[in-house]
Amino acid sequence: MSNRQSDRTKANGFALIPIGVFLVLYVGSGIYFQYIEGQDQGFYVMPVVVAFTIAILIALLQNRKYSFDDKLKIMAAGMGNENIAVMIMIFLLAGAFSSVATAAGGSESVAYLLLSFIPGRQVVFGFFLISCILSMAMGTSCGTISVLVPVALAAAGAADLNIPLILGSIVGGAMFGDNLSFISDTTIAATKTQGCEMKDKFKANFKIACPAAVITGMILLFTGGTDAAVQQHPFHVWQALPYFAVLVMAVIGLNVLLVLGAGIIMFALAGLITQPGFDIPTLFSSMGEGTKGMFETIIVAVLVAALGELIKENGGFEYILGKIRKRAKGKRGGQAGIATLASAIDIATGNNTVAIVMAAPIAREISREYGVPPQKTASLLDIFTCIWQGIIPYGAQMLIAVGLAGAYGVSAFDIIPYLYYIFLLFICGVGAILIPEHFLRKRKGDRVSG
Repeated sequence: MSNRQSDRTKANGFALIPIGVFLVLYVGSGIYFQYIEGQDQGFYVMPVVVAFTIAILIALLQNRKYSFDDKLKIMAAGMGNENIAVMIMIFLLAGAFSSVATAAGGSESVAYLLLSFIPGRQVVFGFFLISCILSMAMGTSCGTISVLVPVALAAAGAADLNIPLILGSIVGGAMFGDNLSFISDTTIAATKTQGCEMKDKFKANFKIACPAAVITGMILLFTGGTDAAVQQHPFHVWQALPYFAVLVMAVIGLNVLLVLGAGIIMFALAGLITQPGFDIPTLFSSMGEGTKGMFETIIVAVLVAALGELIKENGGFEYILGKIRKRAKGKRGGQAGIATLASAIDIATGNNTVAIVMAAPIAREISREYGVPPQKTASLLDIFTCIWQGIIPYGAQMLIAVGLAGAYGVSAFDIIPYLYYIFLLFICGVGAILIPEHFLRKRKGDRVSG
């Protein structure tokens, strides 16, 4: 590409038109089908892949400086980024892991195992805690909600519990684990696009998420309990153990591909030994279904990388950075810009993984310009997309929870007031931006020396 610019691209707001087209197609159709036509899950009528493909076609029509072949090369450069390639491999293994774990009975066994230790008076707190642990182990908030909500509804019906409260606790716990898990698609997307290690992002993330989770746990310990016995369900310890092994391997810093591979092997063995009907054909078919379930996520990641590279070359990123430069002052301003960008895109798309991948290239530029460490940028992307993903009524997590509780007449707006963890995470996230890290380290040092 002989005519490709070597210096800084000139800011151009018109380069953002493809994103506007995407939002009109995806969000506009979602609003129409969900709220005007009244269709269930109307926000999923327009496939996100189709919306992004049309946006790319619009981007290809822009900028006459480049020939069509040059534009294709620009797209290919974005799609061929090594972080995108690694991310695709991790997505495939994560899908296979989640599906094999469920087929082997691991998801239900670990939930019932943990529930067996929870007394009736702390049952709401118990479901929050189980949701946190299970989502960290599974790496999926949607999967956690799908497993736990039916169990929670049975317990709530038998013990006369506050159903919106218990659902809000499960959704909050699911977002906690999704946000922190080493094998969740949001963590994978955030770390690979920012070029940082998962363990470093986990440390930065944990400092923000842990206080919110602890305060939520303290609130729930004294809220919504019951004197009635919680119904116990059968479980198999060997089916649950691989989840804990995967958590330990991930926390000590093993490569995520090795962790996922080991997890698949352990669940395969546990299922073959303990789960009736789980055999070799079932193992392979579940792995296939799991990887197939990640295809859309993978395609979206590739399409967003291609679209992002075109928008960057056309001056769209420089335009956004210029707007942020006018308002952002120092490192805290840069962090606030990253958080605002991630929040706005998640609210618009209703998909936190898509939001992270879309926001990531601009966030990386902000990170470099304002001196924000990559692990902090990845943490902010993951935290603020998870916050809004847990709140918006049209997000997959809320739709699943409301759908499973349909017989009880519970709506998303009944659950939102009880999203204690998510609201506290927002407060902690904003606090992590406003309070300088060196001040916190100094205060900690003062306490130790004193």
